[in-house]
Amino acid sequence: MSALVDDLLADVEAKNPHQPEFLQAVEEVATAIAPVLEKNERYRQEKIFQRIVEPERVISFRVCWMDDRGDIQVNRGYRVQMNSAIGPYKGGLRFHPSVNLGILKFLAFEQVFKNALTTLPLGAGKGGADFDPKGKSDYEVMRFCQAFMSELFRHIGPERDVPAGDIGVGGREIGYLFGTYRRLDNHFEGVLTGKGLNWGGSLIRPEATGYGNVYFAAEMLNTRNTTLEGKTCLVSGSGNVAQYTIEKLIELGAKVVSCSDSNGYVYDEAGIDRTKLSFIMDLKNKRRGRIKEFADQFSSAEYVATNGTTDHNPLWKQKADCAFPSATQNEINATDAANLVDSGVTLVSEGANMPVTAEGAHHFLEAKLLYGPGKAANAGGVAVSGLEMAQNSQRLGWRREDVDGHLHRIMKSIHTVSRDASETYGQPGNYVLGANVAGFTKVADAMLEQGIG
Repeated sequence: MSALVDDLLADVEAKNPHQPEFLQAVEEVATAIAPVLEKNERYRQEKIFQRIVEPERVISFRVCWMDDRGDIQVNRGYRVQMNSAIGPYKGGLRFHPSVNLGILKFLAFEQVFKNALTTLPLGAGKGGADFDPKGKSDYEVMRFCQAFMSELFRHIGPERDVPAGDIGVGGREIGYLFGTYRRLDNHFEGVLTGKGLNWGGSLIRPEATGYGNVYFAAEMLNTRNTTLEGKTCLVSGSGNVAQYTIEKLIELGAKVVSCSDSNGYVYDEAGIDRTKLSFIMDLKNKRRGRIKEFADQFSSAEYVATNGTTDHNPLWKQKADCAFPSATQNEINATDAANLVDSGVTLVSEGANMPVTAEGAHHFLEAKLLYGPGKAANAGGVAVSGLEMAQNSQRLGWRREDVDGHLHRIMKSIHTVSRDASETYGQPGNYVLGANVAGFTKVADAMLEQGIG
């Protein structure tokens, strides 16, 4: 790394101690855009990177609610409004016990560049709470969402900040949050995305992140004159992103052999077909069961427990052509990355946000894999959220094929600008550099044009 990057990172680390995920994300971007900063004196003079790293606003608040036993529970809620240079703040809400300010700053920082790549006028934010929806009744989730929105509603709006869902925040939670906002603000407006189709939602929104990830992977493969048809694919996770990644891979003729949850993974040598995917969707979306039940149901599948495993995940040792990590951050470490390369994987496309550690990412780049970073590969979700905002502004609902067509074109555009930027800076095929450079320059130029602030 250059002395410039070293100085930038030292300053960020001094100001943000005990936030490893945020520091990891900042280091990745700073390292990638170092040639841009060194080439452009005005970016350095006006301290564009230092300004992008600092959130425009951080909101932290208490969330008090009553459980079904009548006991008072107290959680902490957040909204990190990171950057609004090219549009209103846009980014999901995450409800999970692991949520803290550092994780949300990492997610919001990544969102800046992801949103810039979509071609849509979207700023970046992220929020959530250390609340765990698992094991809670619908009424408990409703009461928590109502308490959470009772504070958040003061800070959001269709031209200010438009949250969406993330881990732990699906259609049920979005419904409770929107209903509370509508009653408190006395407006029916597109202040959240991921809404129900009957009240302002968009077709393809649930599928968008998974579909978009597969579209991006297909574009990468196209640069090597091949397709996904017949490719054996590993997918981690079993939530929304993983489910629709699997669905689109099946549609394009790939063979998906795995999925997982926090306890372990299933490996199905025969491949996950549409019938098996329907079982996973019912298991996870309705019954909220564990993925082990998949192996109990289908004799072709074996279950491997991984909870408590820290040095590596055996899922990534399975032989395959492509990998789609779609669970959570840092699920692939250096050992896992080496195992993937040794197993014959030639493409890794990130469905989750930063699912690969810095050491793992370096291993992929050294091996010359087709490696799609999350800020490019999983931008489909926020892209269709932006399309939902457009439909809300028009008071129209677009057809499924129209939304999917827009999504496909956006992912092709993200691939093109990322590929072109990597070539401009002398590292063709390095999508990590390309995506970071393309996203950064768009936001940086907007900030320069709008003055210091």
